[in-house]
Amino acid sequence: MQATRRQMLTGTTLALLGQGFSSRLDKVAAMQGAPANSLTRSLDRQRSAASDALLLNPHADAEGPPAPATCDRLPLEWNKRTVRRFKTKLAEKDIKAFLVRDPLNIIYLTGYWHTTTERPQGVFMNEGDADPWFFYPGLDRDIVQSWWFGGGRMYFDFHHGEGAFPHEGTVQQGKKVDLFSFMLDGIKKHGISGKRVGLDGELYPSELAKAKAILPDVEFVDVSETLMSMRMVKTPEELALWRRAYVYFDRAHAFARDYVLTHGTDVTDYEVAKATELWINDRLLSDLDLADGSPHHGVRTGIGIYARVGPVTAYPHPNQPYYNRIGRNMAMQISGIARIGGYGHECYRAFIIADRNKAFDPHMQKLWEVSQRCCDIQMERSKAGVTCSSVAYAIHTYQLEKGVEKYVYHRPAHGAGVEGHQAPYIALGDYTMLEPNMCFSEEPGLYDPEHKCGFNWSDTIVVAAKSGYRMSLVPYSKEWCWLTL
Repeated sequence: MQATRRQMLTGTTLALLGQGFSSRLDKVAAMQGAPANSLTRSLDRQRSAASDALLLNPHADAEGPPAPATCDRLPLEWNKRTVRRFKTKLAEKDIKAFLVRDPLNIIYLTGYWHTTTERPQGVFMNEGDADPWFFYPGLDRDIVQSWWFGGGRMYFDFHHGEGAFPHEGTVQQGKKVDLFSFMLDGIKKHGISGKRVGLDGELYPSELAKAKAILPDVEFVDVSETLMSMRMVKTPEELALWRRAYVYFDRAHAFARDYVLTHGTDVTDYEVAKATELWINDRLLSDLDLADGSPHHGVRTGIGIYARVGPVTAYPHPNQPYYNRIGRNMAMQISGIARIGGYGHECYRAFIIADRNKAFDPHMQKLWEVSQRCCDIQMERSKAGVTCSSVAYAIHTYQLEKGVEKYVYHRPAHGAGVEGHQAPYIALGDYTMLEPNMCFSEEPGLYDPEHKCGFNWSDTIVVAAKSGYRMSLVPYSKEWCWLTL
């Protein structure tokens, strides 16, 4: 039977728009200082009398979140300084040139933000080169050449046919080109300083054979650990941009909490997430310098919001959808990832929702309280000079002391970077020494599928001298997280 349009809308997420979604969003948006259809263009407008007023104040001491950046991305000068630092480290190993192929390393060093696919890309520089040499596909030619560009070699697409460049008027079914050899041949023509080239990884045996055939006198040296050690320790500029993302993230959490308190059991976790995401991204993107959509503006910026309630909270990585009606005597999680210019990270809060006429469930209370205390343990112990494993040991020991070992499913945290998960890890087997300005998630979650509840948290914990600090100003308090409907 052919479905009617109304039936199709009723059976899909578009039904939200036909069931008062817009008016519900407007009602909560009005609490934030402006209706949804005329969102403020500045974070300095009237603050909400509800959840927004409960956000914490920034720390006044030195070991607190930095002032948010005023820029939307790291400037090119930051990348040039970073490349100079990298070259200095390579010179200490008698390496006078480098080739990076990992998209994350390309972005980190050059600031060339791009979409990653099966199409290989690379960046090469000699110690004396002022600008990077790029290996890139034709579809990115305008973005590559309009950024920090010192020449390069372009192939049309994957797979590239020999001599075939349709955009230049040459269409032919040429022999498939080996793109790795094609890149090395381009580097050879560009010229190489010295006999050792730093590479962000190891070559496969087949690649090594091709390299010896094209560049017989060149030794490729794996310098991936050098690059990762740089990326793990953030600069002040990176942390300031990170905090800028959390300014909006904090407001998003306040909006989501207000949405739940305002509409209660009338809505799903899915609606809470989508309403919040729509509202905060409109504010965020309206505040950016987008330069009429020009490239290199507003790169890797946006906030993704998730909400889950009930049994789905009882699994660390659920395979079921987040589409459940909010109810009483349930666990709930508001979570997501926020980034501006590629920088930012997670912010999760764990809630208990109770009937206003009944007491909170004792079992949920215990799991919430223990997991919340574990968050504080991680923050307190995230100081320079201790190992990742020692922080994990303290957290897991506390969990056992409280008798909740049955509900422990994973390590307390992972390193945080542009890619999300990054080395090192707050794990029993990671003996990396913490250094100031390393960043970590904060996830000492506890999960109970039997009782259909779980509590997981996250934030960005930044390592400092005496203890860590958090990027978010969203409270961990019972006032914030224990709700009655």
